[in-house]
Parts: sequence; C-alpha cells; structure tokens
Amino acid sequence: MRHRWTGRKLGRRSKHRRAMTRNMVTSLIDEERLRTTLAKAKEVRRHVERVITLGKRGTLHARRQAAAVLRTPASVQKLMDTIGPRYADRPGGYTRIIQMPPRPGDAAPMAILELVDRDTSREEARDEKRRLKREAQGES
Repeated sequence: MRHRWTGRKLGRRSKHRRAMTRNMVTSLIDEERLRTTLAKAKEVRRHVERVITLGKRGTLHARRQAAAVLRTPASVQKLMDTIGPRYADRPGGYTRIIQMPPRPGDAAPMAILELVDRDTSREEARDEKRRLKREAQGES
C-alpha cells in the first residue's frame, strides 16, 4: 500500500532532488516560465504553489520561509513585491502545465510550467528585438 507517500524520486538521491527542486522553483519565480520534463513539472508545481502562498502573506516570517527555499535575494524580492500581490485574491492554482512533444533524444515527455497571468512584457520586447534584427539582416 502506498498510503501517505508523497512526492516523486525522479531518479535522484534526496540531496540532489532537493537542490534541483529549489533551483527550479527559483527559476520559475525569476522567469515565470520553465521548460522541463512532465514529471519534474508536476513535482515542482507543489513547491511553487506553497512559495507563492508565502508571497501572498507578505509577512517577515513568510519572507524568511520563502528565503529558505529560494536561492537568490532577488527572487525573494520579486516574490514578495510582484508575484504575491498579483495573486492576492486568487485562492490557489497559480501555475499551469502545458504538455509538449517528447524530447528527441530519449522521448521523455516534456512540458512547460508557467505562472497563470504571467508578465509577458520581457518576451514581447525580446521578440520585437529579434524581429527588427531579422529585418535589418534581410535588407543587407
């Protein structure tokens, strides 16, 4: 029986798994979008939801608890100042998983883990810059 067994092992030892999870949570808070395997996305989603709930609280204790999980002070700052207030009146479900085609090398199921209502201004600026560069190369 598997009663009360939570989490996935993901083929890693416990320290490696914890470090990987913390890195992925930090990356998702920073970038607001992450491409990974489906199993990792489902596992990391649990931790991200808890961290965002800490960001919604916004207290000093919640900030310190989030800092214990997140790797950089900048990500803690973004969580508390930007992401927490963005989801203040949302009762949960801060992330979405979008399945992608399998990875070519080993056919692992891939997915995109992203924040719902994420800020796309950085991506739009990057796309605009790429478009202008392509137009300049086309004229040359």
